Amino acid sequence: MTYDPISRTFVDFFRKRGHQPVPDGSLVPPPGDPVLFTTSGMHPLTPYLLGRPHPLGRRLVNVQRCLRTTDLDEVGDRTHLTLFQMLGSWSLGDYDISQSLRWGYELLRDGFGVGPDRMHVTVFGGDHQVGPDEIALRTWGEIGLPVELTGPENWWSNGPTGPCGPDSEIFVWTGDGPPRGTPGTDERWMEVWNHVQMRYHRHDDGRLTPLRQPNVDTGMGLERLEMVLRGHRSVFEGEGLVPWVGGVSGWGLPEQPLRLVCDHLRTSVVVVGDGVRPANTGRGYVLRRLLRRVLTTLWRDDPTRSLSDLPPEPVGHTLDRFGQPVTVGEVREVLTAEERRFRGLLRRGRPVVSRRRSRGPLTDADYRDLHDTHGLPRDLVDSLLDEAG
Repeated sequence: MTYDPISRTFVDFFRKRGHQPVPDGSLVPPPGDPVLFTTSGMHPLTPYLLGRPHPLGRRLVNVQRCLRTTDLDEVGDRTHLTLFQMLGSWSLGDYDISQSLRWGYELLRDGFGVGPDRMHVTVFGGDHQVGPDEIALRTWGEIGLPVELTGPENWWSNGPTGPCGPDSEIFVWTGDGPPRGTPGTDERWMEVWNHVQMRYHRHDDGRLTPLRQPNVDTGMGLERLEMVLRGHRSVFEGEGLVPWVGGVSGWGLPEQPLRLVCDHLRTSVVVVGDGVRPANTGRGYVLRRLLRRVLTTLWRDDPTRSLSDLPPEPVGHTLDRFGQPVTVGEVREVLTAEERRFRGLLRRGRPVVSRRRSRGPLTDADYRDLHDTHGLPRDLVDSLLDEAG
């Protein structure tokens, strides 16, 4: 299974159970939303999770493009991506977590062919405010999957305040041979599907009060599920990343830097396709930072590498995949213009950083001044210091 049959199988399963499809939305939230990018499938549904009636009803399903920068330092391993597609299902005050878990198990086992012997689950074990998730524990016990109790890892929240609740995560074994250990002891157990009981509101003082409408929110990464179903060693062997791996292979990068470049360029293309342009603040700065990380990686051992050499095929493949109304030429112009700007900044920044470093090791005040006065962000300054040895 590749992306489209996986998505169809997921959506059709829930449609047969009364869920209405919600269209995939842009990475850019509507005006007034304080979040820079859509980070999960539930993000566009926040008003309805808080109780507003949804025009499509109380059972929803979709496949939503998402962007997260919280795991940037993890990108380059076998499972983390900055841009990904999330398969999501929702109960807006309708069925409970037990039903959601049973359907999740059924879909993985019968719809996707994942053997029960390859599954392991984690459940919230309780803390000083909320007890163990007895409903999830009882449900998994009746199904017969092994359970690992955890703490904060199985508590979902959308920030320090707001909707939250215990979650249960389904892991699949991705190693050779029979499964061993637990998700907490062996990283070859990979999380694929999270089922959240969104039933509390956390206040500024840390108190929890019940939501007026308890919900169930689930999310499963499409790229990770494809990795499991096709027996790949990493998400970079999947349908959406293979064109990028092939497209940038001519630069001769080692595996981890190559993965980072593929991930960040693919993400940048979708961000540009959704209307964002490089800038010094907000969404534009996220895009600028991604491209600068790409360029810093490319130039680390060969400053002649250039985004002008990026072939059009992976760019076109990604734009087609997400149905974005921009041309390959327009995207490549945005990327190469940012490269020209960055090269100029490096030329101006090298002597500035060198003079500052000659006085001694850089302090936090130095970093702030280099950023505020000269426009040199900390990661760029560190790259210049590394470059100078």
